[in-house]
Order: sequence, then C-alpha cells, then structure tokens
Amino acid sequence: MTSLPASMTAIAIREPGGPDVLVPEARPVPQPGPGEVLIRVAAAGVNRPDVLQRMGFYPPPPGASDLPGLEVAGTVVAVGPGGDPELSGQAVCALVAGGGYAEYCLAPVGSCLPVPAGFSMAEAAALPETVFTVWHNLFERAYVREGETVLIHGGTSGIGTTAIGLCKLFGIRTIVTCGSGDKCAAATALGADLAVDYSGQDYVEAVKAFTGGKGVNVVLDMVGGDYVPRNLECLADDGRHVTIAFQRGAKVEIDISQVMRRRLTLTGSTLRARSAEFKALLADEIHRTLWPRLSNGGWKPAMDRSFPLAEASAAHARMQAGAHVGKIVLTIAD
Repeated sequence: MTSLPASMTAIAIREPGGPDVLVPEARPVPQPGPGEVLIRVAAAGVNRPDVLQRMGFYPPPPGASDLPGLEVAGTVVAVGPGGDPELSGQAVCALVAGGGYAEYCLAPVGSCLPVPAGFSMAEAAALPETVFTVWHNLFERAYVREGETVLIHGGTSGIGTTAIGLCKLFGIRTIVTCGSGDKCAAATALGADLAVDYSGQDYVEAVKAFTGGKGVNVVLDMVGGDYVPRNLECLADDGRHVTIAFQRGAKVEIDISQVMRRRLTLTGSTLRARSAEFKALLADEIHRTLWPRLSNGGWKPAMDRSFPLAEASAAHARMQAGAHVGKIVLTIAD
C-alpha cells in the first residue's frame, strides 16, 4: 500500500455565509473503515447542495464529513478492513455524503464506479451527483421511456445538462427552460429539442404548442413554489411530476381534482441522506445500464469551468452568479 501522509489540505466552512467562508485548512487524512475506500482526489464536483450547506441550509447527515463535496474522482489508495485489496490503485469516481473538497476522501465501496474510458478525472468527477440524481428520478421514479417527452427546468445547470444528455442517449425528447437567449442556445447545442427563455416566454404555452396540446409525459422540477401548478398544466394525462429541489419555496397550492381526473403522479426524492445500501443498488444499475454507453463515447458531461481546490470560494461565486453552463469542478494537482 502507498505510504500516506498524516495530514491533508481540505476546504472547510468557517461559518455559514457567502463564498468567502470557504477556507483551506489542514485535516488528518481519514482512515477507511469496513466497506470503505480512501480516494486520493484528483477532482471534485461543485453542486448546488454544497452552496446550500455553506449557507447553513443543508447540514450533512449524521456520520458524514462536515466538509462540502458530494462527488469525487481519483485513485483508490487504501481499502478498509475486509475489503478487496485489488481495489487499490483503481481510478474511480464516487458519490459521497460529504468530504469531497479535500486531497483525500472516504467513499463507500458500493458508491464507486470506474472512470469511463476516454474520460478525464475532471469529467469523471462531474458524473456521480448529477447522474445518480437524474437516473433515479427520471428513469426510476418517473420511469421515463423511449419516445416520451420531458420538461426540465434549469436546462443549463449540472442537473439540466445531464438530463438532456441522458435523455438523448435513450431516445427521449427534452424541453428545457433557461433564463436567457444565450442559455437557450447552449441547451439546444447540447441536444435539447426545445429551449424556452422563461424571462420572456410562457413555458406552459410553449410546451402546449410544441406537443400539439398533448403535454409532456414527465416534468423534472427543481423550482417548486408557484411553478408546480403551472407544471401540472404542462403534463399529459397519466403524466409524472418529479421534484428534486424547491428554489421558489416548499409550499405549493394545487388543484387536487386535476391530479385525480388526469391520473397524474407527484413524486420526488433527496439523495444525500439515503442509505449506503440504496446508493450501492443505484450505482450497480447505472454501471450496468449507462456506463457501457459512456465508455463507447455516447455522452460526456457539459463542463463549465475548473478551479484549483484552493479557489473553492471562486467556484461557489460562479455557481451563485448563475452564468455557468454545465458542471463546475475543483482540481487538485499531484
């Protein structure tokens, strides 16, 4: 086994607040327990939940690291007691419950996936959080199928660009909403069938026009609030509405008779606090169903910008400014 240092550089949250509360500090290198591996991190994804945690609105689940960071890519350098020693030295990406903004990160074995052929470490680090979220919510909870149409809010976010890419892989049409003409152009360049600029166009009317009045089969919503009743107007009969965030509020008023009359399904999920067993099952399905398509060059995540680990505050500032298209990642030099 490679000799490991006693300490590492990590990005901690000094106190709840703006991007400037993210500060480098020395931390002990963690030791893997049963069912865990230690990854020497080459890159870590930056996601909206990291911003919420930094602001004090999304605390880590019990037992998770207090450091932000929900996805990493790198090399396995240590395996926990009873683990497979052949994992050591493997290049992996992993979904973690925290701790990604660091030179070393613990990950459950079941949440690790091999870096797909042809992917850089930065591209691999951009996969787990968004791919696990999109796969579970669109393909499992909403059971979207080839030939159906999905409405995706936040079309140029990490989730949105991932949803566009995966839907295109599996023959599903996508309508997305974006906040500007430039972002709409970026979304269509990534494969969206229709991009609606919500700052100047009613997305409900645009959906009805595009679908000939029928509506979409699925809505993937991260907005919540007053968007939800409007989303239901966009759904075809037997449509499914999946909530993964609520940027405009968690309280919603809807006409429940519409749900009954049109046989609509309302569902949603959060991922971070789910059990290691659940995430391992999800990872296994993704590995079997999606990974072969990635290794064959079928899709790569849309990459916005990479920042050195020490510039995590700048990465958060860019995410909060809302100008990014696709994934933001932090990179760590060897």
